[in-house]
Amino acid sequence: MKTTDIAVIGAGPAGLSCAVEAAKSGARVTVLDENLKPGGQLFKQIHKFFGSREHRAGIRGFRIGQQLLEATERLDVQVLLDAAVYGIYEDRLIAYITDGRDHTIKAKKIVLATGASENALAFPGCTLPGVMGAGAAQTMINVNRVLPGKKIIMVGSGNVGLIVSYQLMQAGADVVALIEAAPKIGGYGVHAGKIRRAGVPIYTSTTIKEVLGEEKVEGVITASLDEKWQHIEDTEKRFEADTVCLAVGLSPLTELAWMAGCEFTFIPPLGGHVPIHDRNMESTLTGVYIAGDITGVEEASSAMEEGRLAGVACAESLGYYNEKQALALKNEIWDRLDALRTGPFGEGRFTAKLKQLEARRQLA
Repeated sequence: MKTTDIAVIGAGPAGLSCAVEAAKSGARVTVLDENLKPGGQLFKQIHKFFGSREHRAGIRGFRIGQQLLEATERLDVQVLLDAAVYGIYEDRLIAYITDGRDHTIKAKKIVLATGASENALAFPGCTLPGVMGAGAAQTMINVNRVLPGKKIIMVGSGNVGLIVSYQLMQAGADVVALIEAAPKIGGYGVHAGKIRRAGVPIYTSTTIKEVLGEEKVEGVITASLDEKWQHIEDTEKRFEADTVCLAVGLSPLTELAWMAGCEFTFIPPLGGHVPIHDRNMESTLTGVYIAGDITGVEEASSAMEEGRLAGVACAESLGYYNEKQALALKNEIWDRLDALRTGPFGEGRFTAKLKQLEARRQLA
């Protein structure tokens, strides 16, 4: 049976950051991911990151992914790809499938960095070819170099909807309109400004009423919403489109945490049911840590910081860092996390995270 000090499940921004930080201490780290390539969402992100130098501002997401992968190689982190984890058992025994065969690995510590999945939206015509998640469209253009369509309606004005709209235009698509059910834009003004300057109209308090077409998307009918989120009569607009991209939020991928027996709390701003954790990112199960969007959906920068925090905490618990060394590192990471959760877009996340930590204290 394979053994390791720390097993990280998920090779996205949180998982890779965790692996690098833990391996720096001298710990043996193994990363498992069901995909054929590591890096998660970073390799779809061609835009530059915001924030400070510590948050890698000015560096494009795929470059950050490359840097993390290079660091795992330098630090001899074992990365197992095409390895779908399907069970976590007693004594932190992990079961996974690769090459069509079952395998197990036993870890002293486990970090769940499984990320999140895109939400769907139901409306007449939502199952037609041409209706897809914004993340799927981003994968097509930035990874596979294939346009999902020529005339696109984007649903959702959070940062994902705004950024992917701009990237679709860079790839040669015509983003006909962006619609948002809420009364105001959900993402950063700088992203909204870019697509508005490019001529894309943004309609708030608006939703899809129907997608037209027999075998594929051929058009979209929208309708305005009142303050109770109900359709307003005679406000329909028709758009010619062949693609509808849905950027209507993410949900944490928590199946393994449920299976392992972690206790959960329900916090809507974080995506719903999320595992409870402490300031070391340790769940209610001793030796099982969480990091990234599984803890609550935020930005990639926050995911990487949470991964680093979990990595340091795991290394400390195994004796690779003493208390003083670990405290200094963790304080630096928490300072960066707190900075990411300030301002008008971060305050809600900050409050939600406090609720998550308070839930852990109440269980103690």
